[in-house]
Amino acid sequence: MQRLEKYALRKNKRIGHLIRFLLAVALSACAVGPDFHPSPSPTVMRYSNEHLSDNSATAAEQPKPIPSDTIPAQWWHLFASKALDQLVRQGLAHSPTLTAAQARLEATRETLNANTGALYSPALDGSLNSNRRKVIGATFGRSGGSSIYTVHTAAVSVSYALDLFGGGRRWLEYGQAQVDYDALELQAARVTLSANIVTTAIAAASLRAQIKALQQIIAAEAEQLTVTEKQFEIGVIAKADLLSQRAALAQTRTRMPALQKTLAQTRHRLATLIGVLPGAVKLPEFHLDAMTLPHALPLTLPSALTRQRPDVQAADALLHEASAQVGVATANLYPQLNLSASYGSSAIRLADLFSAGSTVWGVGAGLVQPLFHGGELRAKRRAAVARYQEAAAQYRTSVLTAFREVADALLALEMDGENLALQQRAEQLTAQTLDLVHQQHRQGAVSLLTLLDAQRQYQQTRIGLIQARAALYSDSAALMVALGGGWWNQTTPDAANANAIHHQMVTTQHPTRK
Repeated sequence: MQRLEKYALRKNKRIGHLIRFLLAVALSACAVGPDFHPSPSPTVMRYSNEHLSDNSATAAEQPKPIPSDTIPAQWWHLFASKALDQLVRQGLAHSPTLTAAQARLEATRETLNANTGALYSPALDGSLNSNRRKVIGATFGRSGGSSIYTVHTAAVSVSYALDLFGGGRRWLEYGQAQVDYDALELQAARVTLSANIVTTAIAAASLRAQIKALQQIIAAEAEQLTVTEKQFEIGVIAKADLLSQRAALAQTRTRMPALQKTLAQTRHRLATLIGVLPGAVKLPEFHLDAMTLPHALPLTLPSALTRQRPDVQAADALLHEASAQVGVATANLYPQLNLSASYGSSAIRLADLFSAGSTVWGVGAGLVQPLFHGGELRAKRRAAVARYQEAAAQYRTSVLTAFREVADALLALEMDGENLALQQRAEQLTAQTLDLVHQQHRQGAVSLLTLLDAQRQYQQTRIGLIQARAALYSDSAALMVALGGGWWNQTTPDAANANAIHHQMVTTQHPTRK
């Protein structure tokens, strides 16, 4: 008997040593799988190598990109329009798109909090049970008869799964990457929304200016028609010339409904962007003359672009998610250890539940090592590696897209500036030509057909000048958005997490992935 007791003691000591060893391993072990590092920035010195036009004719008001360390968060202030600033602020405050993105971020954060608590804290539960039982005498070695009794049990149980090989920690890493992704997606939505509001307001201002110009053209043609009718009455011109003038005025008027329809639809879209019904808000009337075309635009270095673009950083967060999933799939190939313990009281009578001799307790440990699952676990790990490779390719695509958009915006600024200068020169020349042809027509030196042709040319250059100036406003906004929109300079509470992510991207060294 004593020998059995000594054997049991030695066995218990060995179990205790094993448990302590496993606890030490769990606390000090590294997580299996790849360790993720933020993707390095491309080492390039310029955004484009394309040879642009050698034409030196550029508009004096064309914005010039100036090297800068950062982009302002409220970049639309460059247009110096209080109405535009108020509209963007209203959109950022009331857009349902941003509300949905914010709620999605909060849900992801709380999910991470729940998983963190489940991993690092043991599960502690209390229970109180009462069971009515009937047993027959044979159960206790007696023949015949039965017994009915009630068992009351009160217990506290605790369980904890040791994260020996880091599968749980990789799962939390995956959850944190999801939080980072949703935070960056929120900032990307803010940048996109502000850009849409600005460009839509510019489009509305351009349409309004085109309508005003067309009204002036219609008025001029109507005045000319009056002169033509008087000339016809006195027999100076033929009826065919009068009909041609009337047809020209009618044709010019047909352009007005299309412009007015487009302007109304643009204002409807503007109302939707700021989160209100089109019929429930009176939007300000935007005019190009009330906006200031910035003389200089900040241009950050190409090496900083990937850290500034929220969509590129979101793609990097997806790559982080895929890396963590490889770690989870790898950890599933290794043993899992679960510890449990319970302490309580059990009695037949409720009054004796916590009396002496009613104490019950239990301690348990379980170790599970996958041996054969038909190749399931290794196949899942190969699938996780393939998804990581897919995410890496998608990240590279987002980087290429970011650099292309900046290069396109810079090219558009230069070429549209040249176009504006040419349009200004063309408008001056056609205006002078039209004045001269008007005088000649009154004197009978040129035909009505010549006058109509001069009017059409002036119409085209007048509208083209408005569109060219509006294009430069849109190009300026496109460049600010292509450079990231300055989201990392925000001071709003919902930007705090994303700002921290950007700071980490800027300050973290970028070693190669393991």
